Amino acid sequence: MTKTIDVQVNAQSIAAFKKGYPLILKDAVVNPEVLKEEGTLIRLTDKYRKFIAKGYYGNQNKGIGWVLTRDDNEEIDFAFFESKISAALSRRESFFEDSETTAFRAFNGEGDGIGGLTIDYFDGYYMVSWYSEGIYAMKHHVYGVLDKLVDYKAIYEKKRFDTKGQYIEQDDFVKGEPGDFPIIVKENGMNFAVDLNDGAMTGIFLDQRDVRKALRDKYSDGKHVLNTFSYTGAFSVAAVLGGARETTSVDLAKRSLPKTIEQFSVNGIDYEAQNIKVMDVFDYFRYAKRHELKFDVVVLDPPSFARSKKYTFSTAKDYPALIMDAIAITEKNGIIIASTNNASFSMKKFKSFIDQGFADANSRYKILEESSLPKDFRTNRDFPEFNYLKVVILQKLK
Repeated sequence: MTKTIDVQVNAQSIAAFKKGYPLILKDAVVNPEVLKEEGTLIRLTDKYRKFIAKGYYGNQNKGIGWVLTRDDNEEIDFAFFESKISAALSRRESFFEDSETTAFRAFNGEGDGIGGLTIDYFDGYYMVSWYSEGIYAMKHHVYGVLDKLVDYKAIYEKKRFDTKGQYIEQDDFVKGEPGDFPIIVKENGMNFAVDLNDGAMTGIFLDQRDVRKALRDKYSDGKHVLNTFSYTGAFSVAAVLGGARETTSVDLAKRSLPKTIEQFSVNGIDYEAQNIKVMDVFDYFRYAKRHELKFDVVVLDPPSFARSKKYTFSTAKDYPALIMDAIAITEKNGIIIASTNNASFSMKKFKSFIDQGFADANSRYKILEESSLPKDFRTNRDFPEFNYLKVVILQKLK
């Protein structure tokens, strides 16, 4: 049995834990010196040693672990993991039965009851992401549960917990029959090439599924679409399949060119009829202004933080300026899809960035729709900070 130790938490944190808050913040712990080895099970207690909750020790961003149960008698063992993962798979039954979408989030961390762990499904392949050494110490339970509950072609893993919380390079194959990558998965009928053993990224961000569908179904027909921070061009694929007359995809990473060509090709799209630019997005904004280029739709989906030779970008402080750049090259009555995956601020704050960008540009807009994580990315509605994705689709009026 895994070792369990008592950890005292301060009075301010106790109320949050009792309401169901799952993240154990560093500042909540009164006696951090007792925390020695990640993966240790911990009983959270008040100063009178009265039980509050039970979880595990594992460093992840601002937290030092996650609450797993508020029942002192519930064991954190194979049966615990089986119950949580089984319940999560049952919640995704409609996804497993949908032949038009064969890639989705099968288990979403704290939303499904185990913080620090996600499991994605890719047409028979499972990809397990571990966000701390603490949860990785319990990998035998997770892989044992998958062996028991599901049929799979293979399991791959991503260890996302080096000293900076980043992906650790390794052969990510765990068990099963190694995949012949890329494999082709479907998303709302669109094809996407995926490689589960090519570093931190797979080729598609599953959390943007609903936004790609909206772009395809509502905002692309006959339009010229600019896709910034385009990664592998998934938004551009959606736009072309929605009837866009032209797309321009811009990303600084050199691999974005072959990856975007690949995504167009697996959908039968002539990539040579589309524009793919390997350059800094901010340089492209300047280029577009200089050449008086205008777009009907601009997609903004930047990373939370990015650094190139000339620029440093942070969504928390630079998004208003990014909005201004987009406004300058968007047609009147054009569409801007503004998105961020930064969990450190709220939707209200994100909208204030949009307001500021339009005010600074002396422009006006109206919101057409807004969204957050799709339903397979299950979150706790009482704690909106875990619903990190914020998307506002707006129309430029002036």
